[in-house]
Amino acid sequence: MSVLHDLEAHRFTIPVASGTAVLSYAPAGPGVLELYSTFVPAADRGQGVAARLVEAAVGYARGEGLRIVPSCWYVANWIREHPEHADLISA
Repeated sequence: MSVLHDLEAHRFTIPVASGTAVLSYAPAGPGVLELYSTFVPAADRGQGVAARLVEAAVGYARGEGLRIVPSCWYVANWIREHPEHADLISA
């Protein structure tokens, strides 16, 4: 499962059997990304696809020195389950 980052469209994607899984984000001020939507087609849910998307987005943010606003419920839950990334949350 390869995660693709489309900088122009502000999204991370994974092609899956039934379509495309997507994590969408938007710039939310200098050095901040709002991770606002995660979508996985119903037939591909429960296989860790959304987690892979979040891992890629968090890795990108860390690598670029960015902070995040996890406004998507899935992203917020993922961060709670992986507190080692809580330092990236924008106040």
